[in-house]
Amino acid sequence: MEKSLLCRANRKEGIENMTYRILLVDDETDILEFVSYNLIREGYEVHTATNGKEAVEIALKIIPHLILLDVMMPEMDGIATCEKIRQYPQLRDTLITFLSARSEEESQIAGFDAGADDYITKPIRVKVLVSRIKAMLKRIDAPGTSSQSGHSIVIDKDRFIVRKEGREIFLPRKEFNLLALLYSKPQKVFSRDEIYDTVWGHDVIVGDRTIDVHIRKLREKIGDKHIVTIKGVGYKYED
Repeated sequence: MEKSLLCRANRKEGIENMTYRILLVDDETDILEFVSYNLIREGYEVHTATNGKEAVEIALKIIPHLILLDVMMPEMDGIATCEKIRQYPQLRDTLITFLSARSEEESQIAGFDAGADDYITKPIRVKVLVSRIKAMLKRIDAPGTSSQSGHSIVIDKDRFIVRKEGREIFLPRKEFNLLALLYSKPQKVFSRDEIYDTVWGHDVIVGDRTIDVHIRKLREKIGDKHIVTIKGVGYKYED
């Protein structure tokens, strides 16, 4: 049976973790209780399940922002559970992280192949686990914002990563630089010459269709609506 553990002790003004929903899935109740307790202290809304089948049912009800999932469980193991969750469109933005004692490479690869965003091995110190969770939740904006609704893109220039609807998109350097340029000034129309000079440089000779090819590839990855063609001039970014 599901446990919904809401943070009551930490109802402080300004606490920012309260609106994030985390689903813990593990067949060991002592682990559920221990991890839940520490996440509640951080202000998260925590739900728990003891098997994969129950986890899917709860996930569809609460639409969690993050699922911490064990691998070895009754009813449905973690790998199968992850694959099942990824079949539901309403759960496509939910982050899934395995928290498992199985540390072998094959298990981790299977987890990522099933659709996991991360894989954490037990045992792990509580402070480290909380830090990892905070880092993962930074991949999505605070609930209720336009990014959570899938209307915004976030660019991490330090890591060369684009995030759309909380999901990371890895782009080749030129595609990333092109998107970053357009993104830097939404609604501004960048001429083809500006784009060539900024992204490829003055001394690099590229074909006439180079920009068009890169724009097409970007649209395939982030959607058509964000990059608008201004005929005879260039391109602009729209949110």
